[in-house]
Amino acid sequence: MSDDELLTHQTWADALRDGELLGQRCPECGHETAAPKAACGRCGSRALETVALPTAGTVYTETTMSVVPRGFEGPYQVGVVDLGEARVLARLEGEVAIGDRVELEGALEVDGEVAPLFS
Repeated sequence: MSDDELLTHQTWADALRDGELLGQRCPECGHETAAPKAACGRCGSRALETVALPTAGTVYTETTMSVVPRGFEGPYQVGVVDLGEARVLARLEGEVAIGDRVELEGALEVDGEVAPLFS
């Protein structure tokens, strides 16, 4: 794999701003992740492929942030969305519960940092 094929945070963030959720797939063990990594979290292989992830999934966990960091207005929900082979930490819009189906609505951007937004 060349360095041009590695998924960087910038590439991931730019794709998210365009409404696409990128991840990585390990050709050695098949594990997928929803954020850029240097190596597979399951087997340690560095031969990771960039893949487009599904934009719909199921809420795996959720919590409501009542005490929020500076620059944010709360309360709001965050959670882990199960996309099948991968899971992504995301901001959740509306009142969602564990097991609800959600879809990618875009990106939440604060101070130049982006996060997936599902509802």
